[in-house]
Amino acid sequence: MPHFKHSFHTSRSLSDGLARAGKTKSTQWRSFLDVGLGLVGSGLLGYSFATWNVKPVSSTDELGVADEKPQYGSPEDFAKAIEELKTTFPSDGAVSTDPDVLHAHGFSIIRYLPAAAHSVVIFPQSTEDVVKVVKIATKYRMPIVPYSGATSLEGHFHGRDGGGICVDMSEMDRIIEIHEADSDIVCQPGALWMDINAMLAEKGIPLFFPIDPAPTATIGGMMSTGCSGTNAVRYGTAKGEWFLNATVVLPSGEVIKTRQRSRKSSAGFDTTKLFIGAEGTLGIITEVTIRLAPLLPTNVAVAQFPDVRKATEASIEIMNRGAGIQCVELCDDNFMRATNKYGQSQRKWPEKDSLFFKFQGPSQASLDETAQIVKEVVKKHGGTGFELAASAEEAAELWADRKNALYSGMALLEGSKGRGTDVCVPVSRLPELVYETKKDLNALGIVSTIVGHIGDGNFHALLLFRDEREENVVNEAVHNMVELAIALDGTCTGEHGVGIGKREYLYEELGEGTVELMKTIKQTIDPLGLFNPGKLYPEPISSKGK
Repeated sequence: MPHFKHSFHTSRSLSDGLARAGKTKSTQWRSFLDVGLGLVGSGLLGYSFATWNVKPVSSTDELGVADEKPQYGSPEDFAKAIEELKTTFPSDGAVSTDPDVLHAHGFSIIRYLPAAAHSVVIFPQSTEDVVKVVKIATKYRMPIVPYSGATSLEGHFHGRDGGGICVDMSEMDRIIEIHEADSDIVCQPGALWMDINAMLAEKGIPLFFPIDPAPTATIGGMMSTGCSGTNAVRYGTAKGEWFLNATVVLPSGEVIKTRQRSRKSSAGFDTTKLFIGAEGTLGIITEVTIRLAPLLPTNVAVAQFPDVRKATEASIEIMNRGAGIQCVELCDDNFMRATNKYGQSQRKWPEKDSLFFKFQGPSQASLDETAQIVKEVVKKHGGTGFELAASAEEAAELWADRKNALYSGMALLEGSKGRGTDVCVPVSRLPELVYETKKDLNALGIVSTIVGHIGDGNFHALLLFRDEREENVVNEAVHNMVELAIALDGTCTGEHGVGIGKREYLYEELGEGTVELMKTIKQTIDPLGLFNPGKLYPEPISSKGK
């Protein structure tokens, strides 16, 4: 197979303005966003203290590492930092202090989480640019918040009171190398996963990147949050082996590459995974090697079930039969009702708990065999209305109804806004979680839809509200949902990440020892507490309730 070496920008076709939106006064592009860890030894500790010729300061309540706040610079220091950034990056548009830009980068539609405008936004073009930014930030003790696709639902890129530097990575979106024979590519963090797949298709390369979160998610953000999507039941999550290595600028300004490009390595612990799910708190990713998968033929089918338990039992048996399943998605009765009300579907759906299947196989015969297995199991578990797409066009129409979850869900309550959240439990516990959650939502009077990646026990709820009172009730419901998921041996977040919104649950879910280990790593790598403060790490147990 040929080896390609390129340096070109991804098309960003879904929203031409997204990558450079921060340079405009308009923030309307944001409306569609409404809705492992290896032990770090004493050598890393020694590296950290040796790299900065400064005494490490205590970390912060914000970071949850200690009770003392970090020693950030004064407003005068921040003003000097901004002037030095402008001098260091004199090209037009490289540094912005436009109030609209600062607000657009510091806030999101996630209103219930704290946010503030950044002091300055910078648009680096290279790893070297990021190093310069980090060194200026360190010099003036100015916090840094990474930003790119802005699809976060947990406030990962929100600004902090007191200000800081927002590093917008969206212009670092080049595909650097394509290694078709090795099934991998090297790219910058601002590249969109959908644009990567479109580029591969245009070049006739029968490979794709299978991690599929929000359409405008970027590779750097996907790695930083440890995300996943509908394909997780077949391909796993970002915490699998899809990110082979990363080039990272550390808080010291040093640049590291986590490992070589070989498919596997047993040379030491996996430092790549140190940065997967670290949410920009340990370093800024500037280059990534991602693994690709063969692009295989697919087809889509849908069936309805008497209840979620029957649907779950069917999905478990289908997966255990080894059928060629790429995705299996639960859409509850409210979702199907919303789809009918939204009016964009080509059909009128039965308003019942339903499963959407995407089959995958190397040949039509394999797809037909999978369809037959699924049809038999669906019938066995009381499923009805099994519908198999007769063409690629019909398959796309069926799957579009599943992918329109946000827009169809919002149609249920006119004039509403939505809070989307996710939790995950062992697959066998999913019926209990869904049943108890729906009972709670009904008792609270909340209009909602539930969509689940049922094959891996992950479900998303879209909770609608119209005013502050209803929003407070929605927030209560989310808390109840998370507590129940953790009690069922699950997690507060299956794929959205922690950010600000879920950090309060980490002690309960992971245990004090694990959380303190995370904080020790943070303190070792970022002793000044400059990288994305207030995210991921919970407040100390002793400070709760203060």
